[in-house]
Amino acid sequence: MSIEVLIVIVFILGYVGITAEHALKVDKLIPALLMMSIAWALVSFGIDGFTNWFDSHESALMNEHFTSLDHEGRMHLMEGTLLHHFGKTCEILMFLIGAMTIVEIIDHFEGFTTIKGYIKSNKKSTLLWIVAILAFVLSAIIDNLTATIVLITILRKLLADSKERVWYAGMIIIAANAGGAWSPIGDVTTTMLWMGEKVTAGMLVKLLIVPSLVCMVIPTFIASFLPAFKGTFKSPTDEGGTNSKGALMLFLGLGMIVFVPIFKTVTHLPPYLGMMLSLGIVSMVAEIISHRQFSLTQLDKANSDSSAHGHHSPTFKALAKIEMPSILFFLGILMTVAALESLGLIFSFGQDVQASMDSNVFIMLLGAGSAVIDNVPLVAASMGMYDVNVVGTDNSIWHFIAYSAGTGGSMLIIGSAAGVVAMGMEKISFFWYLKNIAWLALVGFLAGAAVYYFGFADMAVV
Repeated sequence: MSIEVLIVIVFILGYVGITAEHALKVDKLIPALLMMSIAWALVSFGIDGFTNWFDSHESALMNEHFTSLDHEGRMHLMEGTLLHHFGKTCEILMFLIGAMTIVEIIDHFEGFTTIKGYIKSNKKSTLLWIVAILAFVLSAIIDNLTATIVLITILRKLLADSKERVWYAGMIIIAANAGGAWSPIGDVTTTMLWMGEKVTAGMLVKLLIVPSLVCMVIPTFIASFLPAFKGTFKSPTDEGGTNSKGALMLFLGLGMIVFVPIFKTVTHLPPYLGMMLSLGIVSMVAEIISHRQFSLTQLDKANSDSSAHGHHSPTFKALAKIEMPSILFFLGILMTVAALESLGLIFSFGQDVQASMDSNVFIMLLGAGSAVIDNVPLVAASMGMYDVNVVGTDNSIWHFIAYSAGTGGSMLIIGSAAGVVAMGMEKISFFWYLKNIAWLALVGFLAGAAVYYFGFADMAVV
C-alpha cells in the first residue's frame, strides 16, 4: 500500500470520527488533530518515494523539479511547505480569535440584549421576518454561528413555548447561513476564500448579496403562510434590567468588525492585523468603561483569587470564553487538507472533476455535500483543485463555491455550525427539521443558485 493511499485512509477515518462525534462521544477536535499529525508524519516518512509535489506559491505541480531533488532537498521543501500552510492557517485562526473575543466582550456588556428592545410587534409572522432579517444581517458581521446563538437567546425572552421557538430557530438557521455567504467575515469558508485571495470583499458582496437575500427571503415568505407563524404571541415577564453601556458596546463592536475589510482594502495588509487593531480598540473602551487598567498578561500572582484584575476584566473574561476547541478543530482540518494538497492529490482530483463534469454542476453537488459533510474541509479542498493561472481571483467559480458551501448546509440541521448549535440549544430533532424545515432550505438554496447563475455569474471574472 502506497503512502498516498494510507494518508487518504487516515483522512477518511478521521473524518468519520468527526461526523460521528455525538455517537462516539469524542469531541471532533480530537480526530482532527490526530489525522493532521499522522498525515504529516506519513508525508515525512514517505518523502523520498513521492513523484509529485504541489507548489502552493505557484498553484502547480512541480513534477520534474521535485524528482530531481535529493533527500535533503525534499525535506527542506517539505518544511517550507509546512511552514507556508501553517502560516496561512494561523492567519485565519487569529482572525477568528479576534472576532470571537469582540463578540464575547459585547455579550459581557449585554449588548445583544438591547436588540430585544427594537422588537415591538406581537404578531408571529412579523416576528418571523424580524428574526430572519436580523439573522441575515448579524451573521454577515459576527458570523452565522454567533448570530444564531444571539437570536435564539433573544427568542427565549420573547417566546416561552419551546414548541413555538423551534420553528423560528429553524428559519434562523436558513437566514444565518444565507447571511454568512455574502460577507467575507460571515462564515469561516468565506473568510478562507477571502484571506486566500480567491475573492475580494467588494466583489463577494456585489455578486452574492442578492442571491443570498433570495435564499433567505423565499423560504421566509413561504413559511409566513404556515400555521406555526399565524396568530400572536405573549412575551414572558421581563426579569432584571439591562446594562447601560450595552448599546454602546454593541455598535462599537459590530462597527469595528465591519472596519476590518476596509482596513485590508486601504493598507493591503492581511485581515488578521485589522482584526487585532479592532480588538485592541474594543478592549480599550471596555476596560475604560469598567474602570480597570487594561492588561492582558500581567495578573497579580500574589493575589490571584477572585479579586485579581483579570477575573474582572471584560477582555480577560472574553478570552476565557472563546471556543478554543473550534479553533483547534479548524487547525486540524486545514492542515490535514494541506497535506493532501501538498502531494498533489487534491489538484489531480480537481483536474479529473473538471474533465468529467461542468464546474457549476460540481459546485452544486458540493453545496449539497456540505449538508452532510462540514463545509470547511470541502472549501479548503476546492481551493486546491483549480489552476490559479486559469481560475484567478474573483472568478465566478470561487463566488459560486462561497454561496453553495455557505447555504447548502441549511438543508440538514447537522450541515452547518448554526444548525448544530440550534439543535443543541432548542433540542431540535434531526427528523423534525428534515420534515419541516429542510424543504424550505432546499427551495431557498435552488432559488439563490438560479439567481446567481443567470444574473450574476457573468459579472465575475471569467
